[in-house]
Amino acid sequence: MKLTKLAVIALLAGSTFSSWAQVDTNKVDDVIKASMARFDVPGMAVAIVENDKVIFAKGFGVTNLDTNKKVNKDTLFGIASNTKAFTTAALAKLVDEGKLSWDDRVIDHLPEFRLHDSYVTREMRIRDLLSHRSGLGLGQGDLMIWPSTDKSVDEILAGLQYLKPASSFRSKYAYNNLMFVTAGEVVARVAGMSWNDYIEKNILQPLHMDNSRAGFSRIPKSNKNWATGHIPMDGTLHPFFVNYLEDFRGAGAIASSVSDMSQWLRTQLAGGKMPSGEQLFSEKQQAQMWHPHITSMASKSAFESYHQQFRGYGLGWSIEDYHGFKKLGHGGGILGMVSQVTLLPEKNLGIVILSNQQAFGALSAVTHEVLEDALELEDKDWVEDLAKSHFEGKQQAYANAKPEAPADYQPQLPNINYTGTLHDDWYGDVIIEQLDGKLRIDFTHTKRLKGTLEHYTGNTFIVKWDEKLLEADAFIRFEMSSQNRVNSAKMRVVSTQVTDFSFDFRNLHLKAK
Repeated sequence: MKLTKLAVIALLAGSTFSSWAQVDTNKVDDVIKASMARFDVPGMAVAIVENDKVIFAKGFGVTNLDTNKKVNKDTLFGIASNTKAFTTAALAKLVDEGKLSWDDRVIDHLPEFRLHDSYVTREMRIRDLLSHRSGLGLGQGDLMIWPSTDKSVDEILAGLQYLKPASSFRSKYAYNNLMFVTAGEVVARVAGMSWNDYIEKNILQPLHMDNSRAGFSRIPKSNKNWATGHIPMDGTLHPFFVNYLEDFRGAGAIASSVSDMSQWLRTQLAGGKMPSGEQLFSEKQQAQMWHPHITSMASKSAFESYHQQFRGYGLGWSIEDYHGFKKLGHGGGILGMVSQVTLLPEKNLGIVILSNQQAFGALSAVTHEVLEDALELEDKDWVEDLAKSHFEGKQQAYANAKPEAPADYQPQLPNINYTGTLHDDWYGDVIIEQLDGKLRIDFTHTKRLKGTLEHYTGNTFIVKWDEKLLEADAFIRFEMSSQNRVNSAKMRVVSTQVTDFSFDFRNLHLKAK
């Protein structure tokens, strides 16, 4: 087989730990290299914990295609939403200390907390913040924190009341980051220090996760061993720097390595007991975190692949069954970087995978191969199976990403008619102006959301962002007054298959100021 450049890079590795285990680490090594080559992943780091031992901790490939610096077990990546379990653990510690209860009302700790519905505001409990059952929709309000804004925590909390619920309280699972931002602020208020400081002093330091930090800006300048994300476009991988979701705070800001994360896995599998022998949080609180608080339908494909009977979400953890075993885990996604954590408590097995490309399938393939080995399941080529569905899905998504020509084309008004400042109550101001004969759009709180409006039909335009790697083209439709000036505007992404759900333009209600 002819090796690509990335396949050769995948052969580069750091150091490893090994001991007797059910999992064949030599096989794991081969699977990682094959998965990286197949999915075009420049760099990956993997750690496996079994029976309270780190049996595998290794880096593969490079941190950045422009520098070719090798990934090792200590390379930092943004773990994104795997941060959510740390925020939950912080609250568990505070529960153990008697400083709060999972069933405390949020307003007891954040008096200014307001949601659109007064009943939900009054009844929202700490555990509701952590289980994606608030009634808000998928990613609703994420434009307050994505992709990197200038909004403070106070401004984010103040914006929550303007987000209209997508479902009734506690009735449906819908992944929402802002509730975890809120949970992080609960930690700060109760502990009397910032969420970042609390996480570092009370979780990362006791676990000797010495290189990890609760925010990219907190990584020491002397530490250059961190990865840059990569986004594939037009057949090429493009290095793309982001600050590891620092604005997500309790929802996704931690930077860590597989060496450090292996200590987190050991602690989770030991019922909250750290490798030092001290208790980080009690088994009683872990039972709360690992108990499904909301469930969703198991998919047919998941049943066919690994006999999934149920799936749900606890407190900061996704929960499902895997061939009859309870499996806990979480994924994390940043533009150009994804991560995955998996626990099989009954087998005392934990896996963490960090990568600098946004191909979740590459991580899932490695995870499934490890679980297959640990559970002695029938051999399956997970790399090829998941790669086939990944690339076929991408091909179909991009084929459908271009908007169809309008059935009844209508001309536009003069550019000047669309200019002015629009305001959304939870996001803030969006400016439309004419520059050099073109209509420009400026999301004033978000440096990366600047672009040009291209006419589609009538008073509808397509926003082409200056940063193409965002892959977030969006329609904007203006409602005009009788004097042909803008009254309001609505937005939606051109392709829900290509664009990340956190670009929640659909939830904006823009009105002329």
